[in-house]
Amino acid sequence: MQQGRDAGKRTGRRTILKAAGASLAVAGLGATATACGGGSGSGDGTVTIRYAWWGGEPRTIAIRKTIELFEKKYPKIKIKPEFTDYEAFWEKFQTQASGGNPPDVFQNAVGFLRKYDKRGVLLDLKAQADAGNLSLDNFRNGVLANGQVDGKQIAVPVGANTMALVIDLKAFRKAGVEAEFGWTWDEYFDALQKIQDKLKIAGDTGYFSIMYLYDLYLRQNGKAFFTDTDLGFTEDDLTQWWEDGYKRVRSGLVADPKKVEQVKPKSALSAGLAASEFTWDNFSIRYEGEGESDYGLAPIPTTDGRNTGQYLGSLMLSAFSGTKHPKEVAQFIDFMVHDPEVGTIMGYDRGILATTEQYEAFTPADANNKGVAAYEEEVAEAGVLGRITPHPSGADVIEAAFLRIGGEVAQGRTKPADAAKALFSEAKAAFAG
Repeated sequence: MQQGRDAGKRTGRRTILKAAGASLAVAGLGATATACGGGSGSGDGTVTIRYAWWGGEPRTIAIRKTIELFEKKYPKIKIKPEFTDYEAFWEKFQTQASGGNPPDVFQNAVGFLRKYDKRGVLLDLKAQADAGNLSLDNFRNGVLANGQVDGKQIAVPVGANTMALVIDLKAFRKAGVEAEFGWTWDEYFDALQKIQDKLKIAGDTGYFSIMYLYDLYLRQNGKAFFTDTDLGFTEDDLTQWWEDGYKRVRSGLVADPKKVEQVKPKSALSAGLAASEFTWDNFSIRYEGEGESDYGLAPIPTTDGRNTGQYLGSLMLSAFSGTKHPKEVAQFIDFMVHDPEVGTIMGYDRGILATTEQYEAFTPADANNKGVAAYEEEVAEAGVLGRITPHPSGADVIEAAFLRIGGEVAQGRTKPADAAKALFSEAKAAFAG
């Protein structure tokens, strides 16, 4: 991992990623293997467990390789893979969970933990850890806590990521602006104004409809998007956030939402409509493949010149509480998060590797992965990382609503105050469900 650390030192406190092609975490891939029944056993003692995930083709190819390794080490455990894209995955999972037939092991994320724990779907893995079938040691930067709810370990991280600002390096250079750690929101918007003035393109693709970015802004100001059971801000807070955003759409500082829609599924950043876009750092690999410029990771703007509000999010593995094979499921999860060879195969596709065994086994060779590693190390060294904001049951519904309603604000179809009221109304219903 020395290359990643060296990259962080060379970059100082600025932009650091030169992106190269790989899979976007939520890129599409056609569904396969329709679920029919849970894990099964055979007369010779061999058991089969179902493993489901979302992601693009490179992720699926890599995961299949790791499954082959596991089955060689555990010849009595067979893995039945199920995979699809993000939206289809959760639609299918909702149906499976309602029918009592989810996969034995599945990829999970923080927005879904309390929702499915509340429904009794998720296995508390502590018992399997106590039995010696799963190690909960050697997780980096406290990320293991992301999978804990009410004293239970209902998910285990496979990777870690954090929010970043992806920028068009050529546009920033031509405009003569730099993205430096500790810059404020005012300095960020001033930089985007220079880009607009000099290059005649928008500065940002639509920051104000990204729930996770608003969470960082709230955390910078002593609040958070969620509490354990509710929203952690007021309608007035959100109204102001969306009013500021819409003002910048009208001024041209934020890209025209109609043009953004026209270029989808391509990003407005890689389509050249704007010079920057907020996203998770490991998602940034999409831009080089889509666009014709050079792209980099830049720091999150701040309120006070230091606190970015950042934390490490993660993709995780969870298990079905009703699995017939909890021991084998735990052994599989343990292998997938600790085995060094699995780490070298998966790389940073799902974020920076979560355990020390896998992190130390993988040395990124391409500029993109070196840059993502350097970015996360820079953020960690700055001492600004906090604990992830709790996500109550219904958070997944609220995230989708925030994106949709924020889009309506951007298009001028809904006034910010009305939009904030609508978001709170939908949140109330989501929490009740």
